[in-house]
Amino acid sequence: MVTCLPTATCSSSPPELFMTDENENLPAEAIGEDELQRPQPIDDPISDNQSQDLYQVMRHTIERLEKDNTARGDVKILSRTIRELRYAFKVFRPYRRRRKVTIFGSARTAPDRPDYQSAVDLGRRMAAHGWMIITGAGGGIMEAGHKGAGRDASMGLNIMLPFEQGANEYIENDPKLVTLKYFFTRKLMFLKECSGIVCLPGGFGTLDEGLEVLTLLQTGKQTMMPLIFLDHPGGSYWKDLGKFIDKQLMCNGMISPEDVALYKITNSVDEAVEELLTFYDVYHSQRYVGDQLVLRMKRKLSEETMELIRTEFADILKSGTFEQTGPLPEEAGEPELADFPRLVFHFNRRGLGRLRMLINQINGHPLTTTPDPEC
Repeated sequence: MVTCLPTATCSSSPPELFMTDENENLPAEAIGEDELQRPQPIDDPISDNQSQDLYQVMRHTIERLEKDNTARGDVKILSRTIRELRYAFKVFRPYRRRRKVTIFGSARTAPDRPDYQSAVDLGRRMAAHGWMIITGAGGGIMEAGHKGAGRDASMGLNIMLPFEQGANEYIENDPKLVTLKYFFTRKLMFLKECSGIVCLPGGFGTLDEGLEVLTLLQTGKQTMMPLIFLDHPGGSYWKDLGKFIDKQLMCNGMISPEDVALYKITNSVDEAVEELLTFYDVYHSQRYVGDQLVLRMKRKLSEETMELIRTEFADILKSGTFEQTGPLPEEAGEPELADFPRLVFHFNRRGLGRLRMLINQINGHPLTTTPDPEC
């Protein structure tokens, strides 16, 4: 049975409750990695987290910008980008260990629409499991996610627009609200800080966000996480997109059949919540150590499961086989994960859909069918 926090909309707990290193007031399912030890991206070499070399590179880059007589407009873009990201990093840092779900969707969805109600329910349910809710801080679906989660469990990434985009009442004037000028810095923060993505129906922006996440997952640029396309009961918005993907992309060889494992289309908030939580049932996190991919797990896999993995997933190996070990010496900087077993293998870095299927297998929820569209 999962231990849940009280519903966030009526919580009287101060934000500091979730800022302690011990995270003793959170259920285990809501605790992720230590940001200070988490490589960005995951294939960056493990270091001692001393960043003076990187600061020196940045200073050298600024000097070269001056020597290059860089146009003022270009310098303004760089200056604003660095300032926006620095502030966003500072705002998110106290909550670095707490799992978060990013919710995308239309800013124009009215409160009486079923998609709005689904987003409220999703925000409430995930906050009750200890997760925080990140949205774009505007109206519509963004407002609904924050309404369900409540102010204490909400974080916002607002965007400066000449229309539509004031902060909603559930996050306005909150210290966990960041307002950004550029969409690309905003999208970076949406993904960098979360443990799962849920897209509800929306316009161009929602499609852009959802498909970018898919691209990053498919190419290995984004750490594997659950991606859910959620519609209201009876809705066909995402089902229609799924049919397009099958007919136009898969049937024309533009994606692999396994790539559809990277996302889930559903009309049920219950299924969306289950998909987010069960992704971290056994699997915890991942990183590269040299050319080896290391999956950290909450408990050891049985020999039967290991044999199944070695048989069924040999196609994603570049060499060698799957080994179950303890933490590697290079992971010594993460003592909180020292008791977690590891699944270590030389991943070919191409079969990302198959990697997602492997994580499902580790969690005991294997995909039992493969797509077979009528091409």
